[in-house]
Amino acid sequence: MSDFFALSEEHQAIREAVRAVAEAKIAPHAADVDEAPRFPSEANAALIAADFHAPHVPEQYGGAGADALATVLVIEEVARVCVSSSLIPAVNKLGSLPVQIGGNEEIKAKYLGKLARGEGLFSYCLSEPEAGSDAANQKTTAKRDGDDWIINGTKRWITNAGESEYYTVLTQTDPSKRTKGITAFVVEKSDEGVSFGAPEKKLGIKGSPTREVYFDNVRIPGDRIIGEVGEGFSIAMKTLDHTRVTIAAQAVGVAQGALDYALGYVQERKQFGTPIADFQGLQFMIADMGMKIEAARQLTYAAAGRSERGDKDLTFFGAAAKAFASDTAMQVTTDAVQLLGGYGFTRDYPVERMMRDAKITQIYEGTNQVQRIVMARQLLAGIQSTL
Repeated sequence: MSDFFALSEEHQAIREAVRAVAEAKIAPHAADVDEAPRFPSEANAALIAADFHAPHVPEQYGGAGADALATVLVIEEVARVCVSSSLIPAVNKLGSLPVQIGGNEEIKAKYLGKLARGEGLFSYCLSEPEAGSDAANQKTTAKRDGDDWIINGTKRWITNAGESEYYTVLTQTDPSKRTKGITAFVVEKSDEGVSFGAPEKKLGIKGSPTREVYFDNVRIPGDRIIGEVGEGFSIAMKTLDHTRVTIAAQAVGVAQGALDYALGYVQERKQFGTPIADFQGLQFMIADMGMKIEAARQLTYAAAGRSERGDKDLTFFGAAAKAFASDTAMQVTTDAVQLLGGYGFTRDYPVERMMRDAKITQIYEGTNQVQRIVMARQLLAGIQSTL
């Protein structure tokens, strides 16, 4: 029982390996990536070289075959130094997991193989101008034309759009069936009729481009369907159950990074002739920050275990981990800015970037208000484990 609730030696080794890559290859560029802003190409190259860019891809398709907890550790450690860069493995999982969950062997081998080999990023196209929290309100259409499908519509808030080569796109194939009329396809950046809007001017995660994606009579062969016609919405929701855990990992990572920096600062900064770390008021802040991060981390790891096993209470735990960890990240990064005082408010120090980056974790992949709706429905249905 001595290893109860402890990471395995393998998982510890993964954390150490990712941290080494993150600190050596990603952290030195984080400020410039935010300031430019620009895509973190150095991080992408380093993650591909270390096989951390899409660790979730099964070995049979050429991937690392990392379990859900190992994938969480990768994202957490990268987010600790650069949240924009952590969106590379996170969004690669989000974009490709529908293929892994619902695709046939042919489409899995083709696209998971390409992703594993580092041939392109993989994005997820669900949100639309009129379909945010109301994800079922899809207006993008796909109409059958012989053996092909013709896609028309607009997707909004698409992470890494323009950088990614591959896109899981949710479309409406039979509006009369609402959610059961939604079908998922793989669309390639090079497909004729695919184009992108200008990058959004954002508060944070500036190194990860967010654009609209336009589909103008995009012809897709029938073998690009993910699953069966009408299964798209179900596949999309199953995907989010798993990937909300990765957003929780991002939140834990950025919160830890902010605390780490603040701890170093308060021990060096002196006022009234003593390090400010000696002031009890600040010690209480630090204690609360550490306590909440650890609670968020344990909930996130528990959710990752459920993701790996496919437990029936994953929906509750994924939503709970995402909401709690992201609320924690916003509070901890804000407190880190406070601990640095005026310096924290400047771009010369990383905590203001971390505070800006943390905010999005409360919004994307379902706002925290939506997460609370999800949790309440699960609780009212009696779907929650106490073990």
